[in-house]
Amino acid sequence: MDERPEESLVEEAQRGGREAFAELVRRHERRIYGVVYRMSGNPSDADDLAQEVFMTAWRAIGSFRRGSSFYTWIYRIAVNLSLTLLRTKARERDRAVFDENLAVASSTRGAPSSPEARSALSEIKVRVDEAVGALPAHFRASFVLVAGEGLSHRDAARVLGCSENTVSWRMHKARKLLRARLKPFLEEVRS
Repeated sequence: MDERPEESLVEEAQRGGREAFAELVRRHERRIYGVVYRMSGNPSDADDLAQEVFMTAWRAIGSFRRGSSFYTWIYRIAVNLSLTLLRTKARERDRAVFDENLAVASSTRGAPSSPEARSALSEIKVRVDEAVGALPAHFRASFVLVAGEGLSHRDAARVLGCSENTVSWRMHKARKLLRARLKPFLEEVRS
């Protein structure tokens, strides 16, 4: 494992250092795959997108100006390529897999022990995934980055190339849309 700081790896990669770039890929590949997978909702598309993200980054590494972190820069590439895929395929049925919050919730409360509890948790997960997948792409992108990846509104804004206020507004709107979409299911569960 290469212990060099990211900045020196970026500098070396900008000079054509393939090994330095390979280390940058190694450091970020899991998170990039997670983002493109949540955006596309499809493992095959996510594999292709993740590969395309790193190929695009390699070709464009010379233009990286270090005004932001490498992490933010490559996430922006990932989100932009994902949004392009969503627009190109025009598939609102693409599903964003939103496991992290459910996994955290179930791990903090303990795994459900009864088959009924596991079934209920599975149904909730399916409904949340469907609701997130039905969000318009720009709301979904903000929601996945902030709620799924844990980015701050500021970092999400850098990734998406918009203002922090825009991310905040999109998060507000996404939550409102999710609440409305999940309301019938939640009422059904309560009764």
